[in-house]
Amino acid sequence: MAVFLCKQETAYEMLRSLVGSEMCRIDRLKGVRKMILIEECWKALMSANMSEYIKYLFKTVRKYFGEAVVVTQEVDDIISSPIVKEAIINNSDCKILLDQRKYMNKFEHIQKLLGLTEKEKGQILSINQANHPGRFYREVWIGLGGTHSAVYATEVSAEEYYTFTTEESEKLEVQRLAGEPGGNLELAVRRLAEKKREEQKQVSTLK
Repeated sequence: MAVFLCKQETAYEMLRSLVGSEMCRIDRLKGVRKMILIEECWKALMSANMSEYIKYLFKTVRKYFGEAVVVTQEVDDIISSPIVKEAIINNSDCKILLDQRKYMNKFEHIQKLLGLTEKEKGQILSINQANHPGRFYREVWIGLGGTHSAVYATEVSAEEYYTFTTEESEKLEVQRLAGEPGGNLELAVRRLAEKKREEQKQVSTLK
């Protein structure tokens, strides 16, 4: 699969070259599945011109054996854009939602816009509500074409977690360990992961 990843400011320039006439060049990759993924799409959606590009992208990318993906932290980023709201929602067979507890009191609005059933609403609002205290995971809801939906646990190793964490305090701890004599980022991640495992063992022992 060929993947085109666009993030924040880069999305402006990348999408201008990828959609429209450039789609013809992408189509030359015969038999190769293409994906255009726009991460942190809120900034692109703030522009009327980019919103039109994204609308066109979602309506045409399938013709080129491709798929379009938008990633955002806020559902409002998508549904607040009248230009792309219907284009993205109506042309998205797969929907993935993370923890939506902060929308608990106004989820009916999101439910209506995304066309979710009462069963799907219940699944989504159950995310991370009863996680096992001794395991290192978070839950995610995946809905496929309105025919199947479920909540899944996404669990990674401590090493993977500390490699990609966005928590500032954890990032600073990794950097601190990496800055010690003889240290480097890989070793810092391994040390922090081992420290976490030891702490979990001690907690389990006390119980």
